[in-house]
Amino acid sequence: MFKNYFKIAFRSLLKNKGYSFLNIFGLAMGITCASLIFLWVEDEVNYDAIFPNKEQVYYLPTNQQYNGEWRTFTSTPGPMAEALKKEVPGIVNATRVRDEEHLFTIDEKSFYKKGYYADNDFINIFSLSFIQGNAQTAFGRTNAIILTNETASQFFGEGNNAIGRILKVDQTTTYTVTGVVADFPENVTVKFNWLAPFEPYAKDKEYLQEWENNSVDTYIQLDKKVDAAVVNTTVKKFLQTKVEDSDTYAFMHSMLDWRLRDNFEGGVQVGGRIVYVNLFSVIAWIILIIACINFMNLSTARSAKRANEVGVRKVLGAGRKRLIFQFITESLVIASIATLVSILLVFLVLPQFNIIIEKQLGMGLTNPIHWLVLLGITIFCGVFAGCYPAFYLSSFLPVTVLKGISSNQKGSVFIRKGLVVTQFAASIVLIICTIVVYKQVQHVKNRQLGYNKSNLITMNVRGDMVKNYTAIKQEMLATGLIDNVGLNSYNTLSIGNNGSGATWSGMADENNEMLISFRYINSDFLSTAGMEIIDGRNFKPKPELDSVNFIITESFAKLIDPVSAVGKSIYFGEDRYNVVGVVKDFLYGDMYGKSDPVIFLNAPTEAQYMYVRIAKTADTKNAITAMASVMQKNNAAFPFEYEFVDDAFNQKFKSEMLVGTLSKLFAILAILISCLGLFGLAAYTSEQRSKEIGVRKVLGASVANIVNLLSKDFIRLVILSIAIAIPLAWWAMSSWLQSYAYRINIQWWMFALAGLGAITIAMLTVSFQAIKAAVNNPVKSLRTE
Repeated sequence: MFKNYFKIAFRSLLKNKGYSFLNIFGLAMGITCASLIFLWVEDEVNYDAIFPNKEQVYYLPTNQQYNGEWRTFTSTPGPMAEALKKEVPGIVNATRVRDEEHLFTIDEKSFYKKGYYADNDFINIFSLSFIQGNAQTAFGRTNAIILTNETASQFFGEGNNAIGRILKVDQTTTYTVTGVVADFPENVTVKFNWLAPFEPYAKDKEYLQEWENNSVDTYIQLDKKVDAAVVNTTVKKFLQTKVEDSDTYAFMHSMLDWRLRDNFEGGVQVGGRIVYVNLFSVIAWIILIIACINFMNLSTARSAKRANEVGVRKVLGAGRKRLIFQFITESLVIASIATLVSILLVFLVLPQFNIIIEKQLGMGLTNPIHWLVLLGITIFCGVFAGCYPAFYLSSFLPVTVLKGISSNQKGSVFIRKGLVVTQFAASIVLIICTIVVYKQVQHVKNRQLGYNKSNLITMNVRGDMVKNYTAIKQEMLATGLIDNVGLNSYNTLSIGNNGSGATWSGMADENNEMLISFRYINSDFLSTAGMEIIDGRNFKPKPELDSVNFIITESFAKLIDPVSAVGKSIYFGEDRYNVVGVVKDFLYGDMYGKSDPVIFLNAPTEAQYMYVRIAKTADTKNAITAMASVMQKNNAAFPFEYEFVDDAFNQKFKSEMLVGTLSKLFAILAILISCLGLFGLAAYTSEQRSKEIGVRKVLGASVANIVNLLSKDFIRLVILSIAIAIPLAWWAMSSWLQSYAYRINIQWWMFALAGLGAITIAMLTVSFQAIKAAVNNPVKSLRTE
């Protein structure tokens, strides 16, 4: 029996090659899109899954209150990890962590590598697997360093013994390799190339010993038997036992949430990437359903072709259940072929998809779960797409169809129209969402930053860059390709160092705990960055002349004095500082919000970054070559590295840009899949009405009349789809935009553009078949009448 069903299924496919192709290709595209999305979702939800202790490991952020608002920060005091382990029952491991990048030199080779200074418990918390050396002795010496296998292979060659080898760091300090650990996969939150003991690093840094200075990341691991909620209650009260009158508190953030639920507002966890995971999971199912709708439409539309077959089979004794099973089998065969085609398509497009999402996903066909998912998708598509046609076709009465009397197809026509409306409405919603996401990202990227990011380059300060600053600046300016050079203690886009406690004459109570960011710069930085001084003066070239002077941002100045803050005094405790200049507010940290006030100090010795402004008329490649030559001369021990500020700025919108790109891609594919079904329906309609078209042409109807006749019903359906899609898209995007403080207003033209695009695509799709039918010779269609 089953063999017979498969024979009939394949005969039907071969007999109707065009419709079979549309069904298989449409489903294959839908399954391909869903497969790509599910591979991305799998990677996201499996972040940090390799760690065996993941359910017991926590990161400790802190909540701090400023101006009555709770804000969440990632750092904690240096002594906290050790104190928690000693004093809080249930904490079995705790470590401090500081991430830094250093230059490693081996013989004649030099590499910049990022890594961590951490305590020994880091090894246990993250279950490091040692390839060389062992966990017990790895941190047994002060100048020890652990390397990942990839880093060790790069330094010493693959497979070579690295234990005992000497590394020179930043041309000043030497470290001895005491261990090599297995590399982590890409989908982990904690990533490093090297690991060194924290205690020697902290020895001469007093701020790392202070309870009132939040300067390190803290991780803890709980005993499996303890109640995490109970320990968290103790952790929240812990800082108050160490710092008198402090309202700052730490809390436990589970490793299970590090990737997907890392956003906090008002001190409360409010989501994160889980929003995008859920969003694209829904999109995957929508696209699958759109593809299945094509099959339903084409199958029911061609019901008349199979009516006689159903009638004969019923006369010969086939029951309705058997017919339903046969048609479901045919549908499953089509879905199975589509799945096989989709595997090939995924194989072909996955490399390009990986470039878009910046991951290295594999098809994972050796993973049984992936085959189970594909089987599940196949069964879903086969049953979902085939159930309605199966029930509909099996309902035909043999007496009616064998007499040649047309079955009443009003119900099926209504359902077909409803399915077309559904799939186009879903596609149009995706198009509108894509437009809104794109405009939101562009809106923020084009907002006034308070500085000019174009042609601005930043370099990490290393070696003698501050010492040789004057020579570096003069030689760069002498090339004629560089406009200016300046120094800053923090990346312009980052929050940097911040604190509170500033007071001034006439200060309002509401500003008592205002958070302020501090920047240590030289007199060239503001002009290099393109920041505008709107009141007062810039710093003097000699820092000692401005040792008690501040430059502040505009919003801060207005709090001090709405007219002019220049000449006013700001106090930190008993220390008094004078405001000598005011610059326009600039955007940093949260690109969607309002940045905190900033105080600039004239202290170039604290610089960690050098900024270089390339001349507008200069060729960028030539300018970078000139910069490299100057740096090689004045800081030869350190390889030249740089970054464009506008590239770093764009990275701030990485998640939103990914959402926009994927939305655009899948919106295009959704509308394409919808159009495949529309193309098939239009072709079938033209075929069914071929004699009517012939008569109309004989009676004088023009090609335009025929095209209009065949197209108008479909266009009406698309217009109805637009009417349904607009409120759905408006609701979805309004909800999404609420999470951004700085956001666009949804405008009517966004809906109009999406609707016009859908109508245009639908008209092109339908018109192709309509024109083809309209230009046919009417004699051919009427000859068999």
